[in-house]
Amino acid sequence: MKRLVGTGLIAVVAAVVATTLVAAVARAAGVDFKVSGGEEIPLSGIAFMTGVFSLLGVVMAAAFLRWSARPAEQFLRTTVALTALSLIPPFLAGADPATTVTLVGLHLIAAAVMIPALSRSLRSAFVPNSAEPNRLLHGTK
Repeated sequence: MKRLVGTGLIAVVAAVVATTLVAAVARAAGVDFKVSGGEEIPLSGIAFMTGVFSLLGVVMAAAFLRWSARPAEQFLRTTVALTALSLIPPFLAGADPATTVTLVGLHLIAAAVMIPALSRSLRSAFVPNSAEPNRLLHGTK
């Protein structure tokens, strides 16, 4: 579990840095990140939301490791579905096309960092064909 969390926290930092950097480049290129009502999404907001949802992914991975018979497979299925769902709000935000496409891209970048890192970590942490594989890893009885 410690390795999973450690890998997850490194991936969270990488996802936050990657999305914030891409958003900063996009802003410099003229993307205004204005959504309905004329409100502009600040870079700090992008970083914060990436961090929150990425940490949620780490929690989900830990839960799947603890309670699933196939944690990596379940995690992958769930996160791909959630990523697909996360692509809907940018289209509903009332933003111009450049902002919409950039927001979709930012969601995909965060997913591209988090999902493979946590899936690999889950595969390496899980011991199949054991009476209680997950408890063996956690040191519980």
